[in-house]
Amino acid sequence: MKRYLIFAALSPLLGGFLLLFATTYTSGYWTHTDLSEVEKLFVVFAKTLQYAYLFGILPALMLAAVDDIVFHIKRIRPVVRMLIVGAIGFVAAELLYGSRGPDSGVVQFFLYGLVGFVPGAVCSWVAHEAIDKPATASPEPAVTGE
Repeated sequence: MKRYLIFAALSPLLGGFLLLFATTYTSGYWTHTDLSEVEKLFVVFAKTLQYAYLFGILPALMLAAVDDIVFHIKRIRPVVRMLIVGAIGFVAAELLYGSRGPDSGVVQFFLYGLVGFVPGAVCSWVAHEAIDKPATASPEPAVTGE
């Protein structure tokens, strides 16, 4: 359950920001960048964050399910699991957001792919750190009756 909460909390946040950045970059908005333009980006991100969660929660939970399934295959190590979840996120985001029009190209392909790869890999890593690692608590000393 914690894995799904981690993905639901972090993935729309990261994916929403990366999607906003990818669309502003591909539209040519970043040709003359100064501090006020970066400030506008964060203002728009703050205003659209609710929509990132609204439309990003279901894909985030789907990636969490993939991560959970791959976690139960014991021969797959955590780094490979992160790459698998990230690759599935890359393909899904590229198919959903990537345009097939005349402005499509390699840069757009990778930018929209990273919208799915980064949240998937980061959330898988956070889930590994928070859940999968065994707790390494030091054993309490034995009490001897003197």
